[in-house]
Amino acid sequence: MQIDGKEVTVRAGATILEAALSIGISIPTLCHHEKLEPYGGCRICSVEIDSRGRTSVVAACLFPVEPDLVVRTRTKKLDRIRKSLLEMMLSHAPDSEQLLALAQEYGADKNRFEKEASFCIHCGLCVRYCAEVKKKNALGFIDRGARKEINFIPEIAAKECWDCKECFPLCPTSALQAAFVLNKALTFLTPPIETEPEE
Repeated sequence: MQIDGKEVTVRAGATILEAALSIGISIPTLCHHEKLEPYGGCRICSVEIDSRGRTSVVAACLFPVEPDLVVRTRTKKLDRIRKSLLEMMLSHAPDSEQLLALAQEYGADKNRFEKEASFCIHCGLCVRYCAEVKKKNALGFIDRGARKEINFIPEIAAKECWDCKECFPLCPTSALQAAFVLNKALTFLTPPIETEPEE
């Protein structure tokens, strides 16, 4: 196969992202982690492919390689897609260092969209890491669509999260830490209600 004009041979079943990394070509990602199953949630890794005479845009972290595949990782079309995606994410997390660095690269305006109350960009890294790596399932998504939020499961989180917090560094925004602090304040350390002894 070919990526940005470079010939590359990789194992069957590898993704475009893995193939690109194997020859030193960087593709931006926000929801990818080497220990987790591919997710394709952020779509920042979108690339253009020519396959069997057709051109399309696919998520590099999900799309498997195939013989004679031609991949372009940086085009005007991809820049527009990434710019728009970043602007939407920045409406949730305008101070995220990761997002701001990508915004500068792609010319994204963090003030294009009205600010949202949630800091979460739905990358799913924390939820998937807890489920796939730690096998604890201490947090998950609630609600759907744009209203989807991460939430700790109090009964599990109270036992597992206090001494773990391995998912914290994965979060590209402050959403996870904010959710943890809120849940801790509401449930983890709530002291039992003391009652006056009966006389």
